Amino acid sequence: MFKLPQLSQTQQLSVLSSNKSLPTNMMRMTALLVSIVFGQAAIFSQAAIAENRVVSAGAGITELVLALDAGNELVGVDSTSHIPAALDSVAKLGYHRMLSAEGILALSPSLLIGSDAMGPNSTLEVLSSANVKVVSLPSAETEAELLSHVDQIGELLSRKAQAVELKEEIVLSFSRLNAKQQQIAQLGEAPKVLFLLLQPDRPARVGGNGTAADIIINLAGGQNIAGFDGYKSVSQEGILALQPDVILISNRSDTESIDPANELLQAMPLLKHTPAGEHNQVSSLPSQALLGGLGLSAIVAADKLVSDFIMMKKRS
Repeated sequence: MFKLPQLSQTQQLSVLSSNKSLPTNMMRMTALLVSIVFGQAAIFSQAAIAENRVVSAGAGITELVLALDAGNELVGVDSTSHIPAALDSVAKLGYHRMLSAEGILALSPSLLIGSDAMGPNSTLEVLSSANVKVVSLPSAETEAELLSHVDQIGELLSRKAQAVELKEEIVLSFSRLNAKQQQIAQLGEAPKVLFLLLQPDRPARVGGNGTAADIIINLAGGQNIAGFDGYKSVSQEGILALQPDVILISNRSDTESIDPANELLQAMPLLKHTPAGEHNQVSSLPSQALLGGLGLSAIVAADKLVSDFIMMKKRS
């Protein structure tokens, strides 16, 4: 049988059609075989993509997987991840720091991708020994790190074209944020902002430098006045002394609050005597924006916050 050279399908068909020494029937048959071979190759390629079975551990990582149009490859996500209702067949696993090897292996995954907070290490080791590819990405804190994550996940999921588009959108979002930050600078001093993490049956904790809230505040052109790193409990008197212009809150409760700002001021009445309390500048940050460092939800939250800052500055 005539052996086809290693050319593209179009080139091979061109060679066949120009070869006058082959009988017409043989040329047609060979052309048909070429089409079948390439058709099967395309099917096998699509099947290989479809056979990706991905577990995502970390809210920010899952956001990127979905944004790269790879939601159809998800078979499981951790409990911090939010997925659309259309993906209700995707298994909800435990907290990303306490993953179960048995629960994940039951999903027959080919890839586990998550933040560097996922664990424990013993689970990751069991999965690796079971030929599951385990990829851990450090939490992004800058635009460059977030763009790098998009590239890496796009490579892992064969979504390079989607990664290019998503990076363009992210760069544009940061450009808009920078422009709004300049508006705030022109309107005077940066707003003094305090973030409170509220949890049932626990004292309120203030988010200091290096926290996800701190990243959002800085992106929005605000000044985080906590004055320390990480999270610490601060008394009402201590918050009153800081005199924040804006108080941001996030409530980690199973029940959704109807009016979280008013509930905060009722629970902590001294805060009514801060500029934030006096001018009703108390608002919520979505919990999704505070998980996994700098992610897509954090950018959206920062954009809304910076717009609020501009309106506040114009009113004052």
